[in-house]
Amino acid sequence: MKLIALLPMKGDSERVPNKNMRDFNDRPLYHAIMHTLLKSKYIEKVVINTDSEIITEDAKKNFGESVIIIDRPKEIQGGDVSMNVIINYDLSKVNGDHFLQTHSTNPLLRVETLDKAIETYFENLEKYDSLFSVTRVQTRFYDKNANPINHNPKELLRTQDLEPLYEENSNFYIFSKESFKNAGNRRIGLKPQIFEVNKLEAVDIDEPEDFILAEILYQNRDKIFKEIK
Repeated sequence: MKLIALLPMKGDSERVPNKNMRDFNDRPLYHAIMHTLLKSKYIEKVVINTDSEIITEDAKKNFGESVIIIDRPKEIQGGDVSMNVIINYDLSKVNGDHFLQTHSTNPLLRVETLDKAIETYFENLEKYDSLFSVTRVQTRFYDKNANPINHNPKELLRTQDLEPLYEENSNFYIFSKESFKNAGNRRIGLKPQIFEVNKLEAVDIDEPEDFILAEILYQNRDKIFKEIK
């Protein structure tokens, strides 16, 4: 039940400048998820694919032999390049059968959650070829023309009685090299399994306000996660 973690990071970011190296609770943001990954009993190594010399030097200095650095070639650099393209490049450079891919922008993910997800993935390989994290949503949705999507306005069911929907939250994806190839170089395979993550733990940093919220939650994480267990 061992796998390799993939943590791709760019040097530049559009909405939150220098996001990966920005100070987060007195250390670079990506350190939070790195420490979580390295605490997992199932993760052998962490692979960082980056175009940044600053990230490379910081990772070598702080994480040493626990990390493998892959220099991102210019042909797959830039914000328009699909993450699946970057992962495909990583898989061509790293020996291994099973992988977990996550982001530096998920600092609240707990090692208990990752380990449980990895266990679930391996326990169900006969039925599913991959696993990805989701957030449960139970609220009333409408399309752009104000047409109801998941409810009947005439019934007006309580939101807790609605059939839940599940949002792909990009916290993590677990897959094998074989399933990635079979799915057409995609993290989500042909027979994926969903794994629910609490919405506070699943906070993802996309905008400046997300950074502020995530840092506040991170500083109070022990109390928060004790309450929501």
